[in-house]
Amino acid sequence: MMWFSFDYLIFMAPAFVLALIATFITKSTFAKYGKVRARSGMTGAQAAAHLMQAEGLHDVKIEATRGFLSDHYDPGSRTLRLSPDVHNSSSLSAIGVACHEAGHALQHAHRYAPLAIRSAMVPVTQFGSNASYILILLGFFLGAVSLIKVGVLLFAAVVLFAIVTLPVEWDATSRAKRLMVSSGIVSPQEQSGAGAVLNAAFLTYIASAVTAVMTLLYYLLLLGGGDD
Repeated sequence: MMWFSFDYLIFMAPAFVLALIATFITKSTFAKYGKVRARSGMTGAQAAAHLMQAEGLHDVKIEATRGFLSDHYDPGSRTLRLSPDVHNSSSLSAIGVACHEAGHALQHAHRYAPLAIRSAMVPVTQFGSNASYILILLGFFLGAVSLIKVGVLLFAAVVLFAIVTLPVEWDATSRAKRLMVSSGIVSPQEQSGAGAVLNAAFLTYIASAVTAVMTLLYYLLLLGGGDD
């Protein structure tokens, strides 16, 4: 059974192109509005703190972390970690991203079901994302279809995680767009710029989900055409 060939590249080409486009749009949009300073003068860290406090959330820590757009909310330690370009900047890009991450903290505080599901899936997904490829490769080289099937099943958990992530990220974006204006962090005129950054970032999650789904479909097609 031939598992890795040019057929795979052809099959996955649309997903790869979508991922490249999404990455380009995200980086270019962040760079564009990274040059526009918010009238409030708040940094990303200050904006996130202000938004959460306005919503009655006072027990979330905010820390600086390394890496470009490595921003994330850790529900385990109730910590919001912001990259230097977001934590220390008062640009619309920084504020948009920071408020988006604050949106995840609000989801956690309000027990938003999709976030709880995604958080519960993290250990399985982390294991599956590594083990699935190893098992599939071993199955290919050893000619053991049973190993490949187990690998594909584990990869299916990764796909499910990517799909569950979509409503989680979109809800956090929607909260950020609404609350950054109502709490006075940005003006209604500035919201379009900060929101554009979040819309662009959401494209990367769509691209990731599409890539995962297409990869799973490819594996399933090969399994369906293979011998047991």
